[in-house]
Amino acid sequence: MTVERIDWKAEAEKRKDAFLEDLFTILRIDSVRDDEQATEENPFGPGPTEALKAFLALGERDGFETKNVDNYAGHIEYGDGDELMGVLGHVDVVPTGTGWETDPFDPVIKDDRIYARGASDDKGPSMAAYYALKMIKDLGLPVSKKVRFILGTDEESTWKGIEHYLKTEQQPDFGFSPDANFPIINGEKGNATVIIETGGEAEGATHELVSFDSGLRANMVPQDAVAVVKSQNPAELENGFVDFLDGLPVTGELAVDGDQVTVQIVGKAAHGSKPASGVNAGTYLALFLSDYAFAKDANTFLEIAALYLHDDPEGKKLNINHVDEVMGELTSNPGVLTFNANEGGKLTVNMRYPQGTNNEEIFKHFEEKLSNYDVKLTNAGGKEPHYVPGTDPLVTTLLDVYNRQTGLEAHEQVIGGGTYGRLMERGVAYGAMFPDSIDTMHQANEFMAVDDLMRAMAIYAEAIYELIK
Repeated sequence: MTVERIDWKAEAEKRKDAFLEDLFTILRIDSVRDDEQATEENPFGPGPTEALKAFLALGERDGFETKNVDNYAGHIEYGDGDELMGVLGHVDVVPTGTGWETDPFDPVIKDDRIYARGASDDKGPSMAAYYALKMIKDLGLPVSKKVRFILGTDEESTWKGIEHYLKTEQQPDFGFSPDANFPIINGEKGNATVIIETGGEAEGATHELVSFDSGLRANMVPQDAVAVVKSQNPAELENGFVDFLDGLPVTGELAVDGDQVTVQIVGKAAHGSKPASGVNAGTYLALFLSDYAFAKDANTFLEIAALYLHDDPEGKKLNINHVDEVMGELTSNPGVLTFNANEGGKLTVNMRYPQGTNNEEIFKHFEEKLSNYDVKLTNAGGKEPHYVPGTDPLVTTLLDVYNRQTGLEAHEQVIGGGTYGRLMERGVAYGAMFPDSIDTMHQANEFMAVDDLMRAMAIYAEAIYELIK
């Protein structure tokens, strides 16, 4: 078979059954980072380690060279040459949250969709990219460069796994991460996180905020929120809650047990880089409670959430909003909101920002806007914006392959999400979501269409080959 006559889609289809079997093996592993079970052997808990080892075992089975770097990350290698291409995926997943109709770690196919945590972020696309590399090897195609399929284990949190890997392993010269959207993502916004902490004083008013809990990760829009209130007037909250919910995009329940009131609100989860796509249960709950009399610290916690964080995906209320012609607008996501009487409150806000502003500038606005409150502000750092020009051969090659296989328009894109593509100076994200795909990343009932994964596999195979031949 000559290279010119390779039917990449047909080759992908030949491997469909094996692909699904291997993907299901990886999807069945609960690879949520678990710091409580972290050890020297399992730096992010047993789940990510198990998933990494299972993926590398596939590479060994298929005759690739593999390397596990201290269970932090690993790679599957093919080819030889002076230049190194990287294809960077990850095996960890975000917490499952609530609202699933199936077991998130027992993958099922319904209506040509694979339902499981990690189906679209990022186990499904990573497996498609692996099978693309396997296809090139199976076909015995000549290559002039080395390619490493690199797997991280905590992409959804701190990136310490891939950072540990890069301390000892060669930095790829160029490459992509199969962890976003087609046609391409050649620009990624910066990532900044600010933590707002309050005291824990809760007594001395009509209502005492015993606890408030919402959010799983800073990069997820909180779907659930629950508060426990000790109240001298439970009926006031109970009556007000019914009116509050009327016409809002949330549901909720309020239960009274003596002087204890438990309030629950359910919104809609979404990726933290797209806060407008979700409904933040935490800020809605704070909005409700902020209308009532709470003690100093509890009131501060609720007021900041309600006045400065609620329903403001562009950060206008904090004066951090900024728009760049190429990279678009800043987004702001209050991802984790917690309060415990006596221990204190914490609001974790994650921003994705374009060129033209920076981490320090954003933090300065937080300080200015919240200067009248007795709070502690922490700049938790982040990542600068990343951009590879559309004229770069990496970008033009990937767009050409996408256009050739799909017939669809191929153009540059910028996202708020961060991918491993930014780890390479000439690095981008490439699929596996298509323009008509339904994005369920970080949501309950996450899924990926089987046809999309097969299309992605064919595109990845041709693209990788074009870049290393």
